Amino acid sequence: MLSRRSVLGGIGATASLPAMPRMALAQAAAAASPAIPGIVDRTTAFLGALAPEKAERARFALDSGAWRGWNYFGTNLVKPGIRFEEMEAAEQDAGTALLETMLSPGGFEKVAMVRALQDVLAANGIGPADRNSNRYSLAVFDEPAAGALWGLRLEGHHLELTMTLRGDEVLAVTPSSFSCNPNDITIGPFAGATAIRTEEDAARRLFADLSAGQQRIALISEAPIRDIRAVAGQEGYFTQRAGLPLADMTTTQQDLLWQIVFAHAVEHWPDTLAAAQLDRVRAGDQAAVHFAWAGGNVDGTRLYYRLHGDTFLIELAAVDMAAQHLHTIYHDTERTLGRHVL
Repeated sequence: MLSRRSVLGGIGATASLPAMPRMALAQAAAAASPAIPGIVDRTTAFLGALAPEKAERARFALDSGAWRGWNYFGTNLVKPGIRFEEMEAAEQDAGTALLETMLSPGGFEKVAMVRALQDVLAANGIGPADRNSNRYSLAVFDEPAAGALWGLRLEGHHLELTMTLRGDEVLAVTPSSFSCNPNDITIGPFAGATAIRTEEDAARRLFADLSAGQQRIALISEAPIRDIRAVAGQEGYFTQRAGLPLADMTTTQQDLLWQIVFAHAVEHWPDTLAAAQLDRVRAGDQAAVHFAWAGGNVDGTRLYYRLHGDTFLIELAAVDMAAQHLHTIYHDTERTLGRHVL
């Protein structure tokens, strides 16, 4: 049985992720201050639980090369910070408690699922034989303290969660990514589940619902684009919007678009922060949000799409032909890596 320290415990075997909350419920929960109460204390407790040498390796300067060099790709499975596989039992418990503080219950489960896919790949003989669900790093940037600017990152293969904070106040939650391989899980504790369902399914439904004329506008390439472009160092890769604007969509299509945005940028954060994030992605000219698509739209085949608004950029690309290996990214176009305060 998996232990809580593997960040899979307390969840157990599961058939699917929780249903996505209705947008209206999230809007009704909107709060004034985007903060995670106690995250400074929980981060300090995590650092204090680590052996001194590990605590030193978990810490970096904010706005340093390590901060700017975020990377959730698999070319190097060992990411900066202290990995769960390096931690003793009490250290793992402290790290898990930190994740439970920074995420919603659904977000915690989504993280666990992406991590569990490393064990699935290992069991199928794909990539390094020693890859595992605990090869994920926590890194702390500068000093977590009341009123101080600092950063927090969870990073590993197919997982990127970067937070810029001032004390307990959350200033930015980007870049962030929940990616996967495979998306449909056949073995392990999440057998029968889909790792990132809404991000793909709602997008396929949206493109399929478009009229022929709308599809011609949304389609930016007959061939699928094989990977995301807005990676580290190229966060501002897209300077112009492309595709179909929300203003030219039906109400049903618009609702599908916001479901996609919600899945990428909102649902995995605690209530107060999720409400602020919802306000953030809906800020600016909503009618000018663009939806771009590349390739065909047959389930089980490669796809690519991009959503680009005043405050956000979202990409999803299938790296493989069967659309099981998916890369995603969410950027706040003004606040990625806390650039508005650093």
